Parts: sequence; structure tokens; C-alpha cells
Amino acid sequence: MGLGARLQLRQSQSLVMTPQLLQSIRLLQFTQLELDKFIDEEIERNPLLERAEADDTPDDEAPRAEPSAEDGVDEWFEASDGATSERMADQLDTSLENVFPDEPGLAALSSAAPSSTGAADSGFDGFDFAPGKPDLRQHVREQIALSIRAPQDRIVAAELADALDEDGYMRADIADIAERLGVASADAGRVLGLCQRFDPAGLFARDLAECLALQLAARDRLDPAMAAMVAHLELVARRDFATLKKLCGVDEADLLDMLAELRGLDPKPGLAFVVDTAEIIRPDVVVRAAPDGSWAIDLNPDALPRILVNQSYAATVSRGARQREDRDFVSECLQSANWLVRSLDQRARTILKVATEIVRQQDAFLAHGVRHLRPLNLKTVADAIGMHESTVSRVTSNKFMMTPRGVFEFRYFFTVAIAASGGGDAHSSEAVRDRIRALIDAERPENVLSDDAIMDILKEDGIDIARRTVAKYREGMNLASSVQRRREKRARAALSA
Repeated sequence: MGLGARLQLRQSQSLVMTPQLLQSIRLLQFTQLELDKFIDEEIERNPLLERAEADDTPDDEAPRAEPSAEDGVDEWFEASDGATSERMADQLDTSLENVFPDEPGLAALSSAAPSSTGAADSGFDGFDFAPGKPDLRQHVREQIALSIRAPQDRIVAAELADALDEDGYMRADIADIAERLGVASADAGRVLGLCQRFDPAGLFARDLAECLALQLAARDRLDPAMAAMVAHLELVARRDFATLKKLCGVDEADLLDMLAELRGLDPKPGLAFVVDTAEIIRPDVVVRAAPDGSWAIDLNPDALPRILVNQSYAATVSRGARQREDRDFVSECLQSANWLVRSLDQRARTILKVATEIVRQQDAFLAHGVRHLRPLNLKTVADAIGMHESTVSRVTSNKFMMTPRGVFEFRYFFTVAIAASGGGDAHSSEAVRDRIRALIDAERPENVLSDDAIMDILKEDGIDIARRTVAKYREGMNLASSVQRRREKRARAALSA
């Protein structure tokens, strides 16, 4: 058999993921913050892009659909497309005022850019210079400067302050700090005792028991009974009131008073100095009742990015460009800008399509509440709207819907199905959890339901569920066991009597 080289022609099909296609897929799963950051980067990179003001985009640009309406126990210590861009260009006569980076072709852009005659608003606000709330370490260092005089003790105290976590606990080993600073462990312990007198009480504690003890001592309430209770917090967590009464040497009324006082303490005193950076949720879709009894679904205009392509500026720059690389650069920027507008428009339409199908599937929930939430999975929605399941998964990630019953993440409406005991329609796991919570909330001290009793009640209501599933759902909602609930409900009943 001879060996030789030869040429063959063969046809085959393959999916090629271009950079723009990959970016379009990423746009689907971006959160609002990530999308805003991405658009800002594109506007900075592409001189033909600019954000539109609210008056520049007509209200009827946003897609809209109107589907038919037919179709734990409390813890102790946890408190637009290319046509759109061309239409916008006819309305746009403003110039870009960018500082261009050093890239090929930007000389032509900067020379063609018209000059600005007005100064932009600097956005100066005198309140920007107002002193902010001090953080935990600043608060502690101020007290160190006022309370500790010896220079060596101040050094040790500063090291202890640096070891504080955001809860106000000193988690580092006192012996290691003493060895690192070259002081005796007894001296480091003495400075720690001085720091534990700082305000608020409970700072520099090494565990929860010490934190609570420091607060009780500051209130002059750390008597032997309270000290015994603080030393056995695991019994408090288990609601083992009988053992606590023996250890503390008190009757039931005093024990309840002590527990109430313990609840009034702050287990994490350092959190009072944490700056609140909670993100405000902007819903992507707004659902409201329509006059004809159906549901009107709109994209939230505040969450829609308004991007315009300055076609007139692109034409001006292209005419003024003398070199080929300049014209190629303008053409690339225009193509990229048009792609971004089309991708954002497609993203909005895809979100609206998925939200419309979710509302159609969960119409009973919107009308009657969580008990009527239907089992739903990604494949059901994907088959109904003719999309791939992975696309629906990306769309539902970190997207929110404002409904008459509150703001919910898209994922909230996708729940596991629990079979019906009589062979009827399956039940949503979220609806079953709500039913379990309602049964436990309605308990009386003399009739606390066990997991088996809850299972029997649910089966009588047509929900085929196992006892271990009841226990899993109950624990997932941080609801205590029947034994612990019985102890607590009896104690509360005795206190109210």
C-alpha cells in the first residue's frame, strides 16, 4: 500500500461563536448594574454612541404585551434595532464631547468634532463635603486616644482595634498579638479589658457569651443567675427551659424575664457602624391589572438603557477622513454601535416574552396568592415561546418583576411539583411551604403539630408529601421542631397569663 498526499473537498456544518454573538448571550444574563457598566464602557470606547435623555425616546418605543388572564420560629439573636438607530439619527443634531484615547483613526474624529460653546454642569454639591458617619475602627481609635494614656498601651490597643471584625468581635489570639508586639500576655490582656469598656458595650468580645456578658455588666445586670444563663446559651437555643431553671436557680416567671432581657441585647454591636450599601432593586418588568380583567405587562422604562447612534456625526467624520484606516475605524464604530442597539432591543423583547409566558402560567398566583402558585420549570416556558431552555435560564437570572403582590425574582415562579394524592393537578413546593407555615403559626400551646401530623393534614388536603419532606421544608424556613415549639409556646402562654 503506497503512501501519498492528496486533496479532498468536504462540506460540513458547524456553529461558529463570533465575539458579537458571545456578547449578545452575555447581555441576556447581565444584571442592571452590570448592564449599565457595560454600556458606559462601550460609550467611552465608541464615539458614535451616546445616552439618550428621557425626552429623546418616545414612550411607545418600549415593547408591550397584554396576555389574557384566561390563558422559622424567630431566632434568639438574629434580628432598539438598526431601523430604530436610523430613525433616531434624524432627530439628533447634538455633538459628542469626548476625550478620545490614542487609537488609529481618532485624529479624523477629533478634527471633525464640533467645538462646544457651553460649560457642562459640574454637578457640585456642598453636601459631598459633609463628614460621613465614622466606621468602627475610627470610632474605636477616638476612644483609645481619650481613654488610654500610656504609649505602649495605645500601641497594643491599636493592634487590637485592627483585629476587630465587622461584628465588633476580636477574633485574633491575644497571645499572638502580645508576642508580635513584644509585650507580656498579661499586659495585652489588661489592655483588652480596658477596650472592652468602650462604647457601645460588647465590643472587643471574643465570643457571643462574652459579648452578652459585657452588655449585661454595663447595665449592672450580670448577677449569678444571668451569668449562668449566658454560660449555657446552647440551652437557650434549644429552648430547654427546665434545665435552665435548675442551673439559674429561678422560677419560670423570672426565667421568662431573663430571656426577654437577653433578647434585648445586641449580639453584633459592630454592625451599627457598617455603612448600608444595600442595592435598590429596579424591576425589569411591571405587571398590573388591565381594565378588561387581563394583565398588562410592560418593560420598566427606568430599567431600559437609552442608547442612540449619532448617524449624522458618523457621516460628517467619514466625509472628512482622508486615510483608509480612518474610514475603516469609523465604519467599525458604526457597525459596533448598531449591533449594540439591536442587541439591547432583542434583550428587551426576550425578557418581555419570557415574562409574558410566566404571567400566563402563574395567573392564579397573581389573582389569588401564593397558595395558587403552579409548578413550573424552564423547559415548559422554553417550549411555549419557542426558545432554548438555556436562553430562558439566562433571561430569568437576576431579573425582577413588579406585580400587585410585590416584587419577585423571575426564578421565584419556577418551583418543584409535588404530586396530588387524589391524582389531580400537582402542587407547587412554594405553596406547600406556605401551607406548612400557616399550620405552624395557627398552633395552640396545647396542640403543637408534629411533622407526622402536618403530613396527615396535607394529605387530607390532597397533597401527597412525605414526612421527611415536611421536615426539610420546615427546617428550610427556620421553624423549630415540635418539641422546641411546644416549650416556647407554653412559656409565652404562662407569661401572658
